[in-house]
Parts: sequence; C-alpha cells; structure tokens
Amino acid sequence: MTSKSCQSIDVRALLPRFIRLRDTAFYLGMDRNRFNAEVRPYLTKIPIGQQGIAFDRLELDAWADQYKSSNGRPGRFLGERLWDAVGDRPVSSKDRAYGTSTNGSKGGEFAKALAHIKSPKRSATSHD
Repeated sequence: MTSKSCQSIDVRALLPRFIRLRDTAFYLGMDRNRFNAEVRPYLTKIPIGQQGIAFDRLELDAWADQYKSSNGRPGRFLGERLWDAVGDRPVSSKDRAYGTSTNGSKGGEFAKALAHIKSPKRSATSHD
C-alpha cells in the first residue's frame, strides 16, 4: 500500500474485529442482561490480558443475522404480503369461542383442590 492510499481511508470508519464485553450489548442494541441470557452463550469468549473479555464482531454480526432471519419481519411493502394471506393464517388466540376446552383438563383437578381448601382443617394441637 502506498502512503497516499492509506491517507484516503477514514480511520473512524474502521470497526475493531474484537469488541469488549462492556460494549457488546450496545453494539447489538440491547441491554446487558438480555445479551448475557440470549447471546453470550452462543459466542466464543476471547480473553484479552488478565481480566479482559472480548467477542468477535463477525460472530456478533452472524448472531444478529440469524436472529433477524428467524424473528424479524420485513418493513412496509406495497402489494400482497405472504404473512397477510387470510387462508393460511391460524386462528388467533384472541378470538373468543364457546365450547369445550382443548387443553385436556376436565376440571377434576380443580374440583379436588377446591374441596381440599374448603375442608375443615385439623388443629396441630390436641384439645382432649
């Protein structure tokens, strides 16, 4: 590389390859607790010095791409959208329907628990 081509690169535009733990949540746009619970277990920890921890920016980007592809929804699009098709949409849980519950419970467990609560309680001490 010539010195002239080095001068044309804006150093501020270069991103570091390794991002310190304290900056990773901000880099992904989330809070530290969410990062530690949902992202950190899937990344390679890179020790820096005696106490420093960093993560590979490319791994962070790959995680973000995977998360976006499985959880994201495209922005506004004119025309027909696949997720708005009425025929293939499952019934919403917000729709109210009357009839038998589909969770398999017949209410027997609830009735037993209710009877147990209403039954007279035995005293821990005897009053003979």
